[in-house]
Amino acid sequence: MAQFINEKQTVVQDAIDGLIAVSGGRLARLDGYPHIRVVVRADWDKSRVAIVSGGGSGHEPAHAGFVGPGMLTAAVCGDVFASPSVDAVLAGILAVTGPAGCLLVVKNYTGDRLNFGLAAERARAFGLNVRMVVVDDDIALPDLPQARGVAGTLFVHKIAGALAEAGSDLKTVAAAAERVIGGTRTIGMSLDTCQVPGAPKENRIPAGKAELGLGIHGEAGIEQIDYTDLRAAMATVVSRLKATMPSGVRHVALLNNLGGTSELEMAVIANELIQSEIGGQIGHVIGPASMVTSLDMHGFSLSVYPAGPEDIMALSASTPLSAWPTMEERVSVDVRELPDGLAPIRPMPSAHQKTQQFLTRCCEIMIAAEGDLNLLDAKSGDGDTGSTLAGAARALIGSMDKLPLADHTQLYRAIGQELSQTMGGSSGVLLAIFFAAAGDAASSGMSMREALRAGLTRMQEIGGAQLGDRTMVDALHPALAHLDQGLNAAAAAARTAANQTAHMETANAGRAAYLNADQLRGHVDPGAEAVARLFERLAA
Repeated sequence: MAQFINEKQTVVQDAIDGLIAVSGGRLARLDGYPHIRVVVRADWDKSRVAIVSGGGSGHEPAHAGFVGPGMLTAAVCGDVFASPSVDAVLAGILAVTGPAGCLLVVKNYTGDRLNFGLAAERARAFGLNVRMVVVDDDIALPDLPQARGVAGTLFVHKIAGALAEAGSDLKTVAAAAERVIGGTRTIGMSLDTCQVPGAPKENRIPAGKAELGLGIHGEAGIEQIDYTDLRAAMATVVSRLKATMPSGVRHVALLNNLGGTSELEMAVIANELIQSEIGGQIGHVIGPASMVTSLDMHGFSLSVYPAGPEDIMALSASTPLSAWPTMEERVSVDVRELPDGLAPIRPMPSAHQKTQQFLTRCCEIMIAAEGDLNLLDAKSGDGDTGSTLAGAARALIGSMDKLPLADHTQLYRAIGQELSQTMGGSSGVLLAIFFAAAGDAASSGMSMREALRAGLTRMQEIGGAQLGDRTMVDALHPALAHLDQGLNAAAAAARTAANQTAHMETANAGRAAYLNADQLRGHVDPGAEAVARLFERLAA
């Protein structure tokens, strides 16, 4: 897979210089490329305890993104997923350590522990006061003698950094770091592996599986589990964490994006965390955000820490670093009434078995077509036509007992109102217009066929789509025109018209209007296909 890099040999240097160039002068680096890559605070005067951390690159924004007031004083950057050298670590220590001393925060990997540890010894030989703490927050591998250090390291960076910024001495800062390490627990989950620059991707996680407890360097997790939905996956993650958490104690949760998870997914993950069996113990949340990533891994990690009042103050202490997300207090979802005029006025529900069976059948057809229509839409749109229609169909089935099934005039309007609320994008609005206009026409005495044609006319007037514009209108118009001849005739007309859209090389409405002829040629418009399939299944 192509990546936005130049050469894999220079990717770390290029990234560091890019970070510094847009830091507004807050950051600088030591000379010494390519063997020494150390990012430092440009304003540092060595008057307080220095906090130095680092490790392999590929975890951005960690570690260099957290260099600044209230967090790290320097970050030592290795190659992607590789520990920096002893000389690089020593250079970082010497550059920022003054009489107040230095705390090294090291993640528990052999290379980091050895290189940072030897550098600390050499720095002490220079007469510097250097302490080192090792973060081992990963609970994925309970039988491992030395647990890995992962995203929970940020609790240490922030709390130790806040104390150092406030002027605490090295003994106090180091003791706080050890206390935080002792209470922090982390576990991760991913649906896919990451892409290391210049290397082939390892596709070890098959479809339908999620990997639990994988490392931030792409290491395999403790196990692969069946993945059905997020709720079940989060329950597995939470069950592992809960076993390590003291009961009845409020925790801060750090919700970390491993790099390739969308913002939308991360927000859903946050919701599931709060709804989970440990949700009641979560008092504050940091994130969701990308903090300690594994390049572009499609996953997340969850860290918890039983923070006391002093820790809460340190975690809340201000820092100008954009990479550090604000810690927020967990609150209940605030739901407020709709403004006057927007709350729907629903007609009185009424039962009519045949109408209910017919509507249910229409909805089931759309639900069954979801996958096919999404695949078709992906060729000429954004791949969601099937999901949009199926979602509206499911909502309509769910509200069936609230509909005026015995009063077709009111039923059209009620369906339009339901679709306007449950269907996204322009499709929902257009179909709401269609059914609302059909209801108006029916109230004036028109037959069902005449009312539906009136609805189509109104939808075209407002939406602007005409025959030949490569939309659902291309199939709906002929279907309604032939409906007097029966469902079979309407279905045949809709299918012929839908198939003709595959030969239309220009779309004049919808997202397909932004595509060129090569992208459209040979693909039936998904809206037209949905109409054709509906009439075909009803006629069968």
